[in-house]
Amino acid sequence: MGIFKVTPLRKRQFIGGLIGILIGAGIIGFFSLKSSEEYISLGPMNNGHEEISCVVCHADANGNLVQQIQSNISHAAGIREKSVDFGSKDVTVKNCLECHDRPNDRHPTYRFSEPRFKKAIKNIDATTCITCHSEHNGERVSLKAVNYCMNCHQDLEVENDPVDVPHSELIAKEQWFTCIQCHDFHGNHRYVVPTKLNDTIPLDRIQVYLEGGEDPYGSDKKYLGLSEPEWIKTLQKK
Repeated sequence: MGIFKVTPLRKRQFIGGLIGILIGAGIIGFFSLKSSEEYISLGPMNNGHEEISCVVCHADANGNLVQQIQSNISHAAGIREKSVDFGSKDVTVKNCLECHDRPNDRHPTYRFSEPRFKKAIKNIDATTCITCHSEHNGERVSLKAVNYCMNCHQDLEVENDPVDVPHSELIAKEQWFTCIQCHDFHGNHRYVVPTKLNDTIPLDRIQVYLEGGEDPYGSDKKYLGLSEPEWIKTLQKK
């Protein structure tokens, strides 16, 4: 008689464990495929990002899974000063600027890190793209209100104001929604800015645009974002 006897219970445990390992490996393999990205996404990709794969923004975090767990447990226990990214790295402004860096940007994110904007960014954190362009919402802009100009332009003065309703009057009446009817926030569109309020882009068309619809400012842009193949080539050069 052998020292170890395989009982029906142990046999069932072994078979169950083996099946569990095979199922786990199959799930991991499935979700590793590019075709399965739609199942693990937090929501629909924003306008213009539909064909971009997850890894373009979500790079793997440093270290393996065990190291990441150990580091974060150490942080929770007070042994380690900082936590580490788990699974994938956090998406930052740097990720966005890999494709959308514009030398002509009227409102570049780095500018809002200046001390003079300290009060403004408490209301709207313009130091990061995702404040306005939160991904996985299937739209261009995720802000609920388009009155964001009020945070920096309360004291705006325009010399030789060309608009039939002066900027000073619009500001006094807090008609901040009219700003975007004339002005492209990033200044990347080539178009003629109207001088009459009645000729501005209707607010309902602006709202359709923010939700991912037709661009009311036109298709003539000074700089275009990189496509995924171009972005990959950029990374390969670094």
